[in-house]
Amino acid sequence: MTINIYLNNDNDYKDTPSLEKLKLWITKTLVIAPIKATPTQQAITITLSDNEQSAALNKTYRNKVGPTNILSFPEETIPGFKTESLGDLIICVPLIIEEAKQQNKTLEAHWAHLTIHGTLHLLGYDHIIETEAEEMEGLEVAILAKFNISNPYQ
Repeated sequence: MTINIYLNNDNDYKDTPSLEKLKLWITKTLVIAPIKATPTQQAITITLSDNEQSAALNKTYRNKVGPTNILSFPEETIPGFKTESLGDLIICVPLIIEEAKQQNKTLEAHWAHLTIHGTLHLLGYDHIIETEAEEMEGLEVAILAKFNISNPYQ
């Protein structure tokens, strides 16, 4: 499977995974997770944000106050039009760094987990209903294990 990743790093963050690493985590997610998207949807845009931008988007689109580590915006296609995009991921870099320290995780493990988590959202997975949360978390744990990253929920 080929996936195009478009990375927006307007804040010029340095302590982030390489584009190749992001692509590896996303590709593995697409291979392991049952795909709920069409096979032609083979692109994801990732925007690396600061706390302020994340908080503004979180308030506007989720009606929640404050920044969040990742926001997922699945592509909503117009009937009759085709798109190659699965959607957009907005990743709040300062918050990911802070959370990794607070949770005693390596920064790479936390990046991998949230990238996989966000990609699953783009594929239609959610964690609002308990049974769906269990399915999504199970997929996350299985995918992370492929990279020798331990269960983030333990």
